[in-house]
Amino acid sequence: MDLATRLKRRSNRICNLILHSDMQWVDIAIEIEKMRQLCEEEAPQKIELFERLYVSRFQRLWDQWRVKQENS
Repeated sequence: MDLATRLKRRSNRICNLILHSDMQWVDIAIEIEKMRQLCEEEAPQKIELFERLYVSRFQRLWDQWRVKQENS
């Protein structure tokens, strides 16, 4: 399985954890760090792209769905 496929699967998993679980942000951050390490090991030249695409996506989902729910 290529790196892009593995990153996609991990990304989908993290998004599902944010949207459909009661995990705290610290636990989500651990999952993001595991994904970051995979990227650093296999494509270190892509880490900046990883940060801009994936991390911001996860943070945006958290802010839109979790913070909103906590404030309701």
